[in-house]
Parts: sequence; C-alpha cells; structure tokens
Amino acid sequence: MHGKSVVITGGSGYLGSAIVEALLEFGAEVTVADKVFRASPALEQGVQEGRLRHLVCDVSSTESIRNMLKLHQATSSKLDVLINCATYGAGYGQGAELEFMTDEVWHTGVDGAVGTAFRCTREAIPYLRQNGGGSIINFASMYGVVSPDPSIYGDSGANNPPNYGAGKAAVVQLTKYCAAHLAKHNIRCNSISPGPFPNLSISENKDFLVRLSAKTMLGRPGKPYEVAGAVLLLASDASSYMTGANLMIDGGWTAW
Repeated sequence: MHGKSVVITGGSGYLGSAIVEALLEFGAEVTVADKVFRASPALEQGVQEGRLRHLVCDVSSTESIRNMLKLHQATSSKLDVLINCATYGAGYGQGAELEFMTDEVWHTGVDGAVGTAFRCTREAIPYLRQNGGGSIINFASMYGVVSPDPSIYGDSGANNPPNYGAGKAAVVQLTKYCAAHLAKHNIRCNSISPGPFPNLSISENKDFLVRLSAKTMLGRPGKPYEVAGAVLLLASDASSYMTGANLMIDGGWTAW
C-alpha cells in the first residue's frame, strides 16, 4: 500500500479503526472521514508521520462529502482507494421491529446503509478518474445475503432491524452496478460482507455470544482486525483482476 492514498468513511468506528491501523501498517496514506476521531498509539504515530488525517464528514450530506473530498485532494493530490464503511440510522428498540417501524425510520436506515455508499461513490468518481483509476470498497453485510435468525437474539439488544439488511443487500447490487459501469475508467468496485463482529458491550452478554458463535463454522465471532485482510487485498494491486465481487467474512455462517 506504499504510495496509495485512501479515504475511509466511518474510519473511527469499531471495524473502521482496525482497518485504518492496518492500512497505516502497510504504508498507505489515510484520510478518516468521520464525525469523530478515535485515538490509539498506532493512529497517533500515523498523524505524526503525516500519513493520517481526520476530516469531519457527515455522510448523510452531499455537501459535506464534497467538502471532505476537496480537502483530501488538496492535501494528498490524489485518490487511489475509497472505502465506504460508514452506516447509520437502522433504528432501535421497539421502533426497529418490523411491525412498529415507521416510514421515516425505514427510509433513514436504508439511506444510512446504501445512500452513503452511493453519495460517496458518485462524488469520488471524478477524483479516481483523474488519477487513472482506483478501487472502491463498499461495506455490505452477511444480512444483505441471509436473514437474521431471530431465535439467537432474544433480549440481547443486538436484534437486527429489517431496513439494515435491505440496505446492505442494496449495497451488494450497487457494487456490481458500479463495477460494470466504472470498469471503462479502470475503477474497480468490490464489497465486503462482515458476519458476526459484536462490539465490546454486546460481547459482555455471554449467553448471546454462545448462541452467536454456534452459528459459525469456526465456532466464534470475528475480531476487528480479521476484516482488515480483505480490505488490504481489495485496496491493493493484489486484487487487480477482481471487480464486482462480494467477499464474505463471516466465519462460515452463510456457507451452511
């Protein structure tokens, strides 16, 4: 990744921050486009070396995305890789249940899953074309391919709402569409579908963790750094003949 300039939305999130650390470790220059900035020794070193910057970005706003990309271009002078990792608004509690979800919550969650990827991709195309091509990596989900199994969630608080999976299924299709229509510009587009990667608070629910682990072939949930390998593959020239693919990083969940 030496010499590669990367923008990652949601780069301060649970998975995003692990991806940023891996990109820096492999020599990339990274712009984290997010509302907040997560600190760590590895990230602080990237800042000191001038290979990491944080640009405040609201991915629900086209204007905010445009401003972020302009600032990135002004600083980096190029864009090689766009990683659409940010998501928002799927709903919580009873309002996230199919029977009770309002139109507003539905639309917000779908937009938070796929609208973000659409807006960021659209605005990044001129910069990628100017650079002679590049790679777009969209974050989908295994729940864009299969349904959540309601029997494992119970009162865990991690129940998955219907608009999230619907939006992530749309991300997979958007990825294929973009791959087909941007190939003429030497722009590749692939997606990653993470499986169970529970955050620290959810991991404290041991009973739920046991049920979640039993759904995977490997018998455990994923760790954030285990997504980073797929990102490094798709962001680098190691995947130069890959486009339109959706990589499942799910411990085998969707394969049986």
